[in-house]
Amino acid sequence: MGGIYIHIPFCRQACFYCNFHFATSLTHKNELLNALLRETELQQNFLENETVETIYFGGGTPSILQNSDLETQMEKIRSLFTIFEGSEITLEANPDDITKEKLIGWKKIGINRLSIGVQSFFDDDLQWMNRAHSAKQALDNLQLAKEYFENITIDLIYGMPALTDEKWKQNVEKALAFQIPHLSCYALTVEPKTPLQKMISNKKSEDVNPEKQSSQFFLLMQWMQESGYEHYEISNFSKPGFRSRHNSSYWLGKKYLGLGPSAHSFNGESRHWNISNNKNYIESINKGVLPIEKEILSPVQQLNEYIMTSLRTMEGLDLKKISEKAKHELITQSKKFIEKGLIKEKNECLILTKEGKLLADGIAADLFFD
Repeated sequence: MGGIYIHIPFCRQACFYCNFHFATSLTHKNELLNALLRETELQQNFLENETVETIYFGGGTPSILQNSDLETQMEKIRSLFTIFEGSEITLEANPDDITKEKLIGWKKIGINRLSIGVQSFFDDDLQWMNRAHSAKQALDNLQLAKEYFENITIDLIYGMPALTDEKWKQNVEKALAFQIPHLSCYALTVEPKTPLQKMISNKKSEDVNPEKQSSQFFLLMQWMQESGYEHYEISNFSKPGFRSRHNSSYWLGKKYLGLGPSAHSFNGESRHWNISNNKNYIESINKGVLPIEKEILSPVQQLNEYIMTSLRTMEGLDLKKISEKAKHELITQSKKFIEKGLIKEKNECLILTKEGKLLADGIAADLFFD
C-alpha cells in the first residue's frame, strides 16, 4: 500500500529556523489549491493502483486553510484513488489555528490524526523562534484537541541556546501530562539562508552547542523510556500502536506520491520532486505539465537508502533483506562500530545503540557502498 503527501505552502509568519518551502501571503491561495486538484488528476496513476494507506497534509501550515478547502482536496483524492478503510489521515496544525469548529470540521472530513507544532511551552523560546502562537495557546488548544482526537502527536525542539536542561525537562513533562501518544523531538539545526543562520552570523544570537544537544537527546531517551514510549525512530517516540504510519512508510521504502510545490515522490525505483516556487508551479500545472525533476536510483543507491533509513529505526538494518555479498561487506564494515558500542547485532539485524543514535548519519554514510 502507498501514501499521499499534500504540501500546503502557506504560513502566517516565518519561523526563524525553518527552511521548508512556504509563503506568508495567501494572495494566490485559491489558484494554488486549484492547481493541486489538477496535479492530483495528472498523477492519479503514479501509485499504479496501489491502495492508499496514509494521507498527510503538511507544509507550511495546512491548518491555516478553511475546512472547505481541505474537504475539496480530500474529495478529489477519494475520487481518484482507492483509500484503505482504516487509513491514517494526518493534518499538521499550529496551536493558534485550533478551534472547536475546525476540530469538528476536520473529523467530518476524515482527518483522524493531528500533528501539532508546539515546539516549546515557554513564551521566551517561542518568541525567539518567531512562532505565531503563545505558550497559553499551546496548552489550552492541546487540551481542546484532546476532546476530539485520540491520535495526536506534537513536535518539540531541543538544543536551543537558551534552553536549559530544566526547561527541556518541563517541556517533555508537560507533553506527557497530556498523555499524548506520540512525540516528535528534533535538535535545532541551523539551515543555510534562514533568518537564524543570519542572526548567528551577525552575532545577534548564540550558536547551537552540539554537546548540549547530545546531552538533551540522552535525557530525552531516558525520560521517554521510563514513560513507556517506544523509541521507534531517531526523532520519534510513541505509545504502542501509535507510530506514525505515514512517516514509517518513508523509512520502510514504500511508495508515496507528493503533491504541491516542493513535494517529493518515490515509486521504489525513482525519486521525483516538484519545483519549489508557487508561481511557476501554478503556471506549469495549468499547462498540464508536471513541474518535476526526476532521479533514477541505481541498485547501489537503493541499497544505500535502505542502510540510511533502516538504521534510524528501532528494528534496524535487516541483513536478511540484502544480498549475501552486501551482507558480508556490511558485517565486516560494522565491526568497528560494534566494538565501540555504537551498533549491536541482534537476530541478523544491525541496530544503533543509544550512543550510536547520536552519530546515525555518519555511521550510515560510512557503511554506504560506492
